[in-house]
Amino acid sequence: MIKKLSIFIILCSILAASAAFYIYNQAQDHLKQVIQLEDSKVITIASGSSFHRVLGQFTDEGLFSSSPYEKLIRKLHPELVDVKAGTFLLEPGLTLAQALQVLVDGKEHQFTITFVEGSRFDEWRLQLENSEFIEQTLGEMSEKDIAQELGIENEKLEGLFLAETYHYTYGTSDLDLLKRAHEDLMDVVNSEWQDRVAKLPLKSPYEALILASIIEKETAVASERERVSSVFVNRLNKRMRLQTDPTVIYGMGDSYDGNIRKKDLRTPTPYNTYTINGLPPTPIAMAGRASINAALNPEKSNYLYFVASGTGGHVFSKSLAEHNRAVRAYLKQLRKNK
Repeated sequence: MIKKLSIFIILCSILAASAAFYIYNQAQDHLKQVIQLEDSKVITIASGSSFHRVLGQFTDEGLFSSSPYEKLIRKLHPELVDVKAGTFLLEPGLTLAQALQVLVDGKEHQFTITFVEGSRFDEWRLQLENSEFIEQTLGEMSEKDIAQELGIENEKLEGLFLAETYHYTYGTSDLDLLKRAHEDLMDVVNSEWQDRVAKLPLKSPYEALILASIIEKETAVASERERVSSVFVNRLNKRMRLQTDPTVIYGMGDSYDGNIRKKDLRTPTPYNTYTINGLPPTPIAMAGRASINAALNPEKSNYLYFVASGTGGHVFSKSLAEHNRAVRAYLKQLRKNK
């Protein structure tokens, strides 16, 4: 009798061990299942979400299948339970265990937004408005209102943010990004201002930003920036009008249709450097680091004019006669390209 009882106990133990082993393997297999994704996916875990709710969210979004054995994960793998709230990037090929580890690590996904050199503030507002996962707070605020919110004295914000790529996490506001871009700009321009070359015809860092914005609009060729800067600096020193088309275009506003006519060059606006002396009153675009550096460190030259070459870049001249020849060559190249 005792022998039979012993055998029974042993059999029960074997069955229990087998069942436990089976259940353990099922739970492990559940954790090994691969995420059902062909492309990367951003997922947001709400604050206060429980581990059970996260697993349910994975199932609801079709990322992983559910299993009756998933309840054992809490006991078998307690290191995977402490998931964090936030927005995370899940990649194809991740297992359930690896996906949970991403949430446990709590390193939120960094989104990026790139503000292009030479772009304008109204373009920035539209770009912010159309960017994902940015908290929208600007609404119908005017530039003056935004300036006040950011603690900027200037009512016009053109040129007061650094054209750069910025990283942000879910829930970052448009104002947060603008504040960062303004602070970065001030760091750059103040640093460059301290290291500027001597005897520049610029009275303040703000004037440096105005010149930098013109340089930004005049050339996209990196090697030309300092030379373009030298032309404007030379003209300012000689009290010659800058006569730069991008300022005319900016002053025309919405009436600009893609063409500048002679009457546009003669029509006075606060920005038309064919009719005003010196710099325009504000920047005409957002500048990047390179153009700010060029504005404060122009090439030493005697150039007073430049015109597009028609084949990329510009032709620089020291006299009006040279410039006129370069203009004729440019027009000839345009006709040749038609």
